[in-house]
Parts: sequence; C-alpha cells; structure tokens
Amino acid sequence: MAEQTARLLLLTAAVGLAWGSQGDREPVYRDCVLQCEERNCSGDALKHFRSLQPIYMSLAGWTCRDDCKYVCMWFTVGLYLQEGHRVPQFHGKWPFSRFLFIQEPASAVASLLNGLASLVMLCRYRASVPASSPMYHTCMAFAWVSLNAWFWSTVFHTRDTDLTEKMDYFCASAVILYSVYLCCVRTVGLQHPSVASAFGVLLLLLLSAHISYLSLVRFDYGYNMMANVAIGLVNLTWWLAWCLRNRRRLPHTRRCVVVVLLLQALSLLELLDFPPLFWVLDAHAIWHISTIPLHILFFRFLEDDSLYLLKESEAKFKLD
Repeated sequence: MAEQTARLLLLTAAVGLAWGSQGDREPVYRDCVLQCEERNCSGDALKHFRSLQPIYMSLAGWTCRDDCKYVCMWFTVGLYLQEGHRVPQFHGKWPFSRFLFIQEPASAVASLLNGLASLVMLCRYRASVPASSPMYHTCMAFAWVSLNAWFWSTVFHTRDTDLTEKMDYFCASAVILYSVYLCCVRTVGLQHPSVASAFGVLLLLLLSAHISYLSLVRFDYGYNMMANVAIGLVNLTWWLAWCLRNRRRLPHTRRCVVVVLLLQALSLLELLDFPPLFWVLDAHAIWHISTIPLHILFFRFLEDDSLYLLKESEAKFKLD
C-alpha cells in the first residue's frame, strides 16, 4: 500500500539525480575512475582482476568498472571529509559500505524482513481462513503480489542495475494497483462482482500501459512518480473512508486505519535525507525497518475481516 508509494517517491527522487550528483561530477572522481579502468579493466590486468575477484562478486554481476567506481567513490569521500565538506552523493545515491556483494546492506535486509513478514502472515492467513471465505482468493493473491514486490526490492538493494531497478518500480506499482482492487472487491465487488471484475480489467490495462510506456517509449521518472502518487492517494482515501464509515459495525477495521495512518506518518522518514550512519543505515533503510510490523497488522485485519465475511455468508445461507 502506502509503503510502496513512498518507496517509489524516494527511488524517483534518487534516480532523478543519477545523471549528475555532486560526487560523480567531481573531476577527481572521474579521473580516478578513468585511470582505474585503464590500469585494471583491459588485457592481462582484467584477467588478473577476474582471477582475484571472489566468485560471489562475479555471480552478482560486479564488474571491473563497477569496482573502480566503488573504490574511487570512497577516495572522493575521503577527500571531502578531509576538507571538512559534506558527504556527496554519487549517481543519485549516498555512499554505502558494501557487504560481500550487497550494495545497500541495511535496505536489502529490511526488504527481506518485510518479505518474510508477509510470508509468515500469508501462511497464517491460509491456515486460519477457510477457502470458502468470500475474500480468500483475493487476499491470497494480494499476499503473493506483495511478496513478489519485496523480493525485487531485496534484489534491487542488493545489486542496482537497469533491470533490477525497473522490476522494483513495476512490482511496487503492481502492489499499489492490486491494493486498490482489493479495496474495490471488499467495498463493492462482494455485492456487484461484475463491477469488480470490470474494474480489475481496467487496472490491469493501466498497469500494462504504464509498464509498456516506461519500457518501450521512455523511462520518465517524473511521470512514474505522479502516476503512482495519484493511485496511492486513491488507494489510501478509499480504504480510510470505508474503514471510518464501518468502524462501529466492524471493530477490526481499526487495524486497517492504524496501518493507513502509520504508513502516512512513517513516509515522512523519507524526507530525512542524510548520509548513512556507519555508511550502512540511511533514512530509506530506517523506513523499510519501520514498515515490518505493519504487514502483521494489515494481514490481521484481512484475516479478521475474511472470517467475519465467512460467518456472515454462512448465516445468510442458513436463513435461506
């Protein structure tokens, strides 16, 4: 839900700077990278580099050029600190201390933990809610879409490439749109299944058009941000309005309200853009860590709501 919207906002802002951050514009950085590549990334020197490179680094796709950028980044950071200047960003990102082959260790681990929390709650939901519940299959599909998004978030923070970046963006967009669909099914679709089905087809077409435009025409970060913020606001407003309207009849909607409001409050962490603590923990990683318990709350809401709907449908069946 909102965590995917906020993550897209941060990614869009970061990539918007990727073509010219202060650090990678520095002549000392560019000269360092150029000299490093000339010295290490061709001929016998490249063979020597590959012979010394750990197997896990090569499997993760780290090249000689990537290693030169990493070494020269820290060389430039050292010069900045010696002169008493603020730590610069490089290619739209703060400098992170690499752990093994993981580019952003804290964010990668936090994304993994978010995924594990979703997986645990998916298993709990499947064990607690019978498949005959009206919302069972819709909620299960939402859980798998969320798991997929957190998988690609983990991969992206482990190794930032053009492919992993796009998959992270697209899967996050899919979660937001599916959350809108989930809300539509719960608020409208149970009484009017054809409306929910038509709306689902519309959302699928929107996602397909969104991905096609960004993949085949132009990867426009400004458009991507605006599109996801708009859908995210629709998602949050719809859920919040329905929960508040039904709070007396359905006490378990309080969990959903808490999740929606906390996600909005926690998204403010993304505004605290500061160099990583210990070169590992930045505002984005802290935000990822803070969203882990919210998965538990939201899936508890889905579980209670699905059991309520099952009980309600069984009562109607007995009356009929």
